Amino acid sequence: MLALVSGRGRLPAHIVDAQAERPLVCALQGFEPDGLDADIPFRLEHLGSLLEDLAARGVTDVCFCGGIERPPVDPAALDAATLPLVPVLMQAIAAGDDGALRAVIGIFEDKGFALRAAQDLAPDLLMPEGVLSAAQPDEQMTSDMARGSEVLAALAPLDVGQGCVVGKGQIWGLETLGGTDHMLQSLPGGAAHARAILVKGPKRGQDRRVDLPTIGPDTVASLAEAGLAGVVVEAGGVLLLEAEATIAAADAAGLVLWARASD
Repeated sequence: MLALVSGRGRLPAHIVDAQAERPLVCALQGFEPDGLDADIPFRLEHLGSLLEDLAARGVTDVCFCGGIERPPVDPAALDAATLPLVPVLMQAIAAGDDGALRAVIGIFEDKGFALRAAQDLAPDLLMPEGVLSAAQPDEQMTSDMARGSEVLAALAPLDVGQGCVVGKGQIWGLETLGGTDHMLQSLPGGAAHARAILVKGPKRGQDRRVDLPTIGPDTVASLAEAGLAGVVVEAGGVLLLEAEATIAAADAAGLVLWARASD
């Protein structure tokens, strides 16, 4: 039996729709998925009890999907089943994004659950190589894509974010704990004048069973609002939600939607 440990956004609902049998949906409180009712809402302070509940229900496989920021932990709310996990949880909260996920994955695997990747459960979501938009990348965009890829590769050992904004060779924004939306909302005004682009992809060495970058219609809307010229992602390393709607939105805004071959 499959269970989704879901966060916010549309990805969990897409994964549910791709399954022959509906999986059990567990949602971290405060990060509920869009368009999907949770079977089990839970708090991080009750993670141990959730693990026991999943085992009792016959769950064997787990998929982490959806956006989650690090929630605050109330020590007074910890239940008895979660107390033994506190050292690992504290380590996870203090680590970078990938380090935090590795720690939580370890907790589930230690309890005997097999981890399933979102792209294995819904392979059609993986973005194929090529330019999907009517607008095509020009020489500047190609150069900025290469520059952005270099930046992300250099930042990977620091376990920071999965995206950056580059325009005319300059770095206008780096994705950090606030995520892509926060980065795009915080860009200097010059980014639009530089016809900057969002460059996005998984970190080198990242466990690709969790936290693959995701784009969709909301991403295109954010790019248009920020005045950017488009987005370049790693083909096969990024999930594309609502492909037809995303491509249509990019075309309507005159944006480039490009999935480049991986290095």
